[in-house]
Amino acid sequence: MDDHFISAIDPPQEKSEPAWWFVFIVHTLIVREEGEALSVPFIQDLSTLGLQPIREWYLGTLNGHHCYCAEASENISLPEGMVSYGLRYLYGRIEESLHKIAMRSSHIIAWDRTDRYCSRCRTEMNRAKGMRAKECPSCGFLSFPRISPAVIVLIERDKRVLLARVKRFTAELYSVLAGFVEPGESLEEAAKREIEEEVGIRIRNIRYFGSQPWPFPDSLMIGFTAEYESGEITIDETEISDAGWFDPDNLPTIPGKISIARQLIDWFVQAKLREKNTAVSRKEKKYDPHE
Repeated sequence: MDDHFISAIDPPQEKSEPAWWFVFIVHTLIVREEGEALSVPFIQDLSTLGLQPIREWYLGTLNGHHCYCAEASENISLPEGMVSYGLRYLYGRIEESLHKIAMRSSHIIAWDRTDRYCSRCRTEMNRAKGMRAKECPSCGFLSFPRISPAVIVLIERDKRVLLARVKRFTAELYSVLAGFVEPGESLEEAAKREIEEEVGIRIRNIRYFGSQPWPFPDSLMIGFTAEYESGEITIDETEISDAGWFDPDNLPTIPGKISIARQLIDWFVQAKLREKNTAVSRKEKKYDPHE
């Protein structure tokens, strides 16, 4: 049976059953470590681990089991057998359904930590009833978790893909280009603007690929594919250190499988491989001596 998560706001009246607990220390998630196996704590309450949460939110249910997220102090000593790792490291090391909820949890915890006071009157906010939001007790202003939309685009030209190295990358990592959507822009307009700003070329035939929550801290990545239209690569040296066209069988170091950037690149490589195999098959059929 497929994993089924149901988002909900109101927690059960009592914590009487084991639940999934996604507990963060700053940006790292606490997990149980048994040899090389890592798992999210499935416990009745954080007191089981001797932990006192700074903040806590109910998330909903996964296959009928309640889910909570919380943040613990960075000064605590973890119980024996418990460690904490970043979500990028944990991808592929814990169950995919749990990792998705961990990503959701990270977003909610970061919002709760940073959005404590009303931006209108500076009063400390309370939790709103019946919704995942905060409400100002003084002026009634409502604050919801921030979601920042960003476009990410794979561009193809003559069976090659455009990849760039962003200056903030710590390794010799190349990826497809991305950028945040500005007020008043459509997603397609944002894609065209970002590409022209960062590498100086124009694109066409923009097609939706997929999307991915990216809680570092609050992005929603909207992926597209596009075709080269015109122009030569001229990089924005404030953000980009290098960019170029790469053959699918000769790529530089690319992002890990956690990201939609990697999904786009893998899709491109697989598509070119299918095209190549189809061309070879047609050629062999054409010159088949047995026909």
